[in-house]
Amino acid sequence: MDKIIITDLLANGIIGVKHPERDQPQDLLINLTLTADLHAAGESDSILDTINYSTVAKAVLAEVSVCAFHTVETLAAHLARMILESYPVTEVTIRVEKPKLVARTSRVGVEITRSRADFS
Repeated sequence: MDKIIITDLLANGIIGVKHPERDQPQDLLINLTLTADLHAAGESDSILDTINYSTVAKAVLAEVSVCAFHTVETLAAHLARMILESYPVTEVTIRVEKPKLVARTSRVGVEITRSRADFS
């Protein structure tokens, strides 16, 4: 299968278990790998035959901005379900990271993979 990759999408939203994390939106880095059949787009050279990564990125940014989950695990699972329900992908891998939250790290987070089979 083929993959569409969106790397280091800078989102902003409320996430965290306790205050002060929940007091105001914080930066999150989101990485997405969408697995889909891209053969038609490779032959036609038409955006109509693929998944528009700009559209996906905008949808993810909009969703993160209105969510207020406690854990990055829940946010990642929520985004995975949204993408699988909205786009013709067979599988999605999502990494959600909080930059510079834990001392001596550049970022911490989670990565999950979900497929259509997980929701049938």
